[in-house]
Amino acid sequence: MVSQFSGVLQLTDLDDFITPSQECVKPVKVEKKQGRSVAKIQIEDDGSYFQVKQDGGKQKLEKAKITLNDCLACSGCITSAESVLITQQSHEEIYRVLRSNKQAGVAEQKVVVVSVSPQSRASLAARYGLSSSEAGRRLTAFFKGLGVHHVFDTSFSRTFSLLESQREFVERFHRKEQDKQALPMLASACPGNQLSPGFSKGTIPQTSEILSSEYTILK
Repeated sequence: MVSQFSGVLQLTDLDDFITPSQECVKPVKVEKKQGRSVAKIQIEDDGSYFQVKQDGGKQKLEKAKITLNDCLACSGCITSAESVLITQQSHEEIYRVLRSNKQAGVAEQKVVVVSVSPQSRASLAARYGLSSSEAGRRLTAFFKGLGVHHVFDTSFSRTFSLLESQREFVERFHRKEQDKQALPMLASACPGNQLSPGFSKGTIPQTSEILSSEYTILK
């Protein structure tokens, strides 16, 4: 079944992805050489990488392994096992924490924060024939009744994120003559894009330093 995939990234034992011992395999970076020689990378059915030269010669490339600490902690990453993420971020886990809070003292309780996106609120409002604001109030009352400490609308944090992004762009625009890498400014709300530059800070100076709306709530 492995041979049906592109081979760009190949993992085994995905159910243990979250554990520190899990490793993933990525394509080896081929060093560029002087000259006009052209080569291509060929991926075999067993996942082996070969560099194929113009004369037909092949050279096997070694696999580069990265540890979990070097990998993206992104729920959208193809290296994440959905079964593990669903188990650790499910409603059962929320209920478990809330039950634990009821039995613990105030100092030992975990602060539980729920963020509701406008898309989710609108979907529930349409399903039950409510206005968007009424759906928001009912969701807040529901979560508060369960023991949730704070319920936030992500539109609130999104506004702050956009304002900070505007401020950063203006600041970069004013120093573009002194700093040739100030523009263009790369921005995204994707968690993967938000986390990736953090592992190699300074590698992509054009990347915006502003957090997404989800991280803004936590901040």
